[in-house]
Amino acid sequence: MFERVREDIACVFERDPAARTTFEVLTTYPGVHAIIMHRLNHRLWQLGLKWLARFLSHLTRFATGIEIHPGASIGRRFFIDHGMGVVIGETSEVGDDCTLYHGVTLGGTTWQKGKRHPTLGNNVVVGAGAKVLGPITIGAGARIGSNAVVVKDVPDAATVVGIPGRVVGTGDDRSRRREAMAHKIGFDAYGTSSDMPDPVAQAIDSVLDHLETVDADLSGLKAALDALRADESATADRWISDKRPG
Repeated sequence: MFERVREDIACVFERDPAARTTFEVLTTYPGVHAIIMHRLNHRLWQLGLKWLARFLSHLTRFATGIEIHPGASIGRRFFIDHGMGVVIGETSEVGDDCTLYHGVTLGGTTWQKGKRHPTLGNNVVVGAGAKVLGPITIGAGARIGSNAVVVKDVPDAATVVGIPGRVVGTGDDRSRRREAMAHKIGFDAYGTSSDMPDPVAQAIDSVLDHLETVDADLSGLKAALDALRADESATADRWISDKRPG
């Protein structure tokens, strides 16, 4: 549990440029406070101390504005940015490296017991105010746009916007390469520009495609230079060996 808490704190610096020091994160980030308490409350829930877990989660909601049911299963390096108004239901399952912004609800659509909340794969980003409802699955690497209402399964690496949520970007090879390049240059909070069909997005896509080509050319050039240096070094070693007496 404590190892996961350390990872939760460390991931803040990767996803929030406003974070400056560990002390600042520990003392002023309600999302971090909420996830630390949830790690404890979830352990209590698993041990059968359900009332205590619920009571502590209630106090956490009062202190942070974030409500996470102690029965929810949350993976590693989970980040809640800002956090106010986030609600995560009892049977929710959240994968590793997921990010939720303020006002997000992972809620249910039935009063029946059993699985009634969403399952999020790894590397999912849910934008501010979005509602993900019911026992649906959000695929790995998916992006849920701000204020979207999602009530159906979402495929891997897709982008969903609107009410009701609709897929506007699919995780094809070109989109995945653009996303990887966007991540490399630090431009991936809500996904790549291919998820936003407008002239500005098309221009950004062209830039990303060009950067991908340049990056590949540079990698090839570096590999060729490394091979040339290795060949020259081997040739020099042979020349020196031949000139040695005896």
